[in-house]
Amino acid sequence: MTEQTGGIADPPRLNIAPGQEVITLTAEGARHMRWGLIPVGRVNARGRPVMETIVNARSETVFDKSAFADVKRAVVPASGWYEWTGEKRRKQPWRITRKDGALLNFAAIYDVWNGPGGVQVHQVATVTCAPSADVRDIHHRMGVILDQSDVDIWLAGDEEVAKALMNPFPDGTLHVEKADDVDWTAG
Repeated sequence: MTEQTGGIADPPRLNIAPGQEVITLTAEGARHMRWGLIPVGRVNARGRPVMETIVNARSETVFDKSAFADVKRAVVPASGWYEWTGEKRRKQPWRITRKDGALLNFAAIYDVWNGPGGVQVHQVATVTCAPSADVRDIHHRMGVILDQSDVDIWLAGDEEVAKALMNPFPDGTLHVEKADDVDWTAG
């Protein structure tokens, strides 16, 4: 089955890695964007260029850090996500979904990177917060998940109102299960 989001159809994918394209909702509509912000022109505290791609932005600082100046807000819909616990080569995958089966709407930020030769890359990073009780045992952070009724507020509402949405999803609303039997080479 193919999910439709804003007129964009994508075949189901088991896992999405940084650097791959994801369906992203903006105030202007839906489009594919590269997951991970290319931090061109951004520097660290020592004035050196930031070289790593930014795939997540902390809710506590997303509106304050210069690295995120001029970004816009977006939403990345997904059926679930994976986290891993344990030591290298012995990691346990966990799949996290909504208990009611609805899509997760991850709060995100986006911009357009202008590369050499006029190349433009629409790029997105998800926003994270402290974990809910559902996720706390397997990870110290989780994506900010928006209720469907808050998506428009996140996309186009006042920044102060949007800030108030950056909280863990309510306890007891997420389903966390071991993902031992997943064929990671499929999809």
